[in-house]
Amino acid sequence: MSLFLSALGLMMIFEGIPYFCFPAKVKEFAQKLPELPDGFLRFLGLVLLILGLSIVYIGRVVLANAEF
Repeated sequence: MSLFLSALGLMMIFEGIPYFCFPAKVKEFAQKLPELPDGFLRFLGLVLLILGLSIVYIGRVVLANAEF
């Protein structure tokens, strides 16, 4: 279970990096996003990064120490 959560968190981190760092490139790549402002895409990327990091933390630290 902890390995699955870690992989899910890493996937979210890698998905959030382009939104946070390169919002203009994301809008060029996805044709449905041009009406969204860059600030919203950066916020979305930051949320994905934080959520991904917290899922990795939960998967590796909290669940690894839990006794089932």
